[in-house]
Amino acid sequence: MDKSHNLQAAVQGLHLARSLADTLQVVADGVVTGLGYELACVNLVQPDGDLVVASLVGNPAAEALITGRTGSRASWERRLGMGESWGDLRFIPHTEGWVLDDDDVPQWHTDGPAPRFEDEWHPSDRLFAPMYTRSASGSSHRELLGVISVDRPLTRRRPRPDERRDLEEYAFQAAIAINNARLRANMQRALVRQEREQQALRASEESFRQAFEYAPSGMAISEMGGDHHGRILRTNDALCRLLGRPASALRRYSFSDLVHPEDIGTLLRTGAEGGRAELRLVRRDGTYLWVSLRNSVVADALDGPRFLLTHLEDIEERKRREFDLAHRASHDALTGLPNSAGLHARIDAQLCALQERGADAATERVDDLYLGHADLDALPHTHVRAPVGDNNTHGLAVVFLALRDFKAINTRFGRDAGDGILIEVARRLGQAARDGDMVARYGGDEFVVLADGFGPADAHTAAVWMQSQIHLPIPLGDQSVRMHAGVGIAWAQCGTAPGDILRTARGFAS
Repeated sequence: MDKSHNLQAAVQGLHLARSLADTLQVVADGVVTGLGYELACVNLVQPDGDLVVASLVGNPAAEALITGRTGSRASWERRLGMGESWGDLRFIPHTEGWVLDDDDVPQWHTDGPAPRFEDEWHPSDRLFAPMYTRSASGSSHRELLGVISVDRPLTRRRPRPDERRDLEEYAFQAAIAINNARLRANMQRALVRQEREQQALRASEESFRQAFEYAPSGMAISEMGGDHHGRILRTNDALCRLLGRPASALRRYSFSDLVHPEDIGTLLRTGAEGGRAELRLVRRDGTYLWVSLRNSVVADALDGPRFLLTHLEDIEERKRREFDLAHRASHDALTGLPNSAGLHARIDAQLCALQERGADAATERVDDLYLGHADLDALPHTHVRAPVGDNNTHGLAVVFLALRDFKAINTRFGRDAGDGILIEVARRLGQAARDGDMVARYGGDEFVVLADGFGPADAHTAAVWMQSQIHLPIPLGDQSVRMHAGVGIAWAQCGTAPGDILRTARGFAS
């Protein structure tokens, strides 16, 4: 599994922990399993401002020695003001960090050989990822929630810029998860107190009213059961601000009226005690906001009517970052095109959709595997093989294009020039393809175009056109080059493995 998948899995795991203690342990585990470090320590800010070692992963001896010990806020502020600033990260090289050896911050010294080259990780190097949360006052000021310290990268080198961004992003997500775990713990403690105070009903009702009205996240009470199940009866100010609607307007709706059409099934599956979901709600301006929704049941009085208490948290930023991570996992960083993972998924989806339409669109049904081959030097003598008498069959064409002599370009002009050529080829293929066709970068100098509804003649014509666009001169400084591309064409029906289709087309392009 590549690093982007590991990071995505680690971030998703942060928001699955059930308690604050579990969340703190998952934060440290995620650094080791998802980011490529041997040791991770989570230091959490306490109410008095000092930082306690809340969790440690990667060294049982260190875990037993320093977990639960505290370091003063002043010592931590000193550390976060030293060394090199990598965005929010703070790196203190061993040449400077020796002055911290005797301060009161709990620490574990690792052993190892002296570095052999400039960017090799030194046993005394220090790297910190501060975790910040927004101020309770609602201003843009950030408050320090804690610090993740890491040691011994698996690469044995100082982190590259992309690895630094991953650690910084993970610290941001960890701060959200820890803060949410604290809020949940506080809410759970409030509910426990409410249960214990049932005999003093009036006092407990007032306590609940204040917790409801002044909660920092959105809350609503709705009818439970009957013809008006789900109708909103009461909301707090936080929910009104979240959805941009006054309380009087929200009382005209149920949550099913406000949820995104694609998420209605998710809402219905969580409309009971203990229900949890992540879904989109519409704001007054028509835009949709991602929220985390949790339900619990409250009673108006002993043995009286029961109502649904819904707690909503704004997770728009977290969702956006998750989608960004998913996009990075399925797209090529250089050209922005889908990569092989995204290509495989698209082939599966399109072929199965093609089979489902088969009875209503006979001309689009694919009954066999069709192969074709085109090469610039052989054009226009490209041949497409199909079953006898079925030359009018249309289907999903997989057009594989392999650049010729690309390594020679890299050798002669350098990698930057080679990257520029790949970007230009990607751009030309995007312009040459039809709307709805997919252009992907399959490998270093290989591209694939998926074109639905093509027959052999259509595919041949498209291949010739794509080759001609690739062959147009590409400027390189004060000169230009012409690229050649071999082309392989394949069709397949639903159930054929994408890898088999692509290998077939690739073989004809070589």
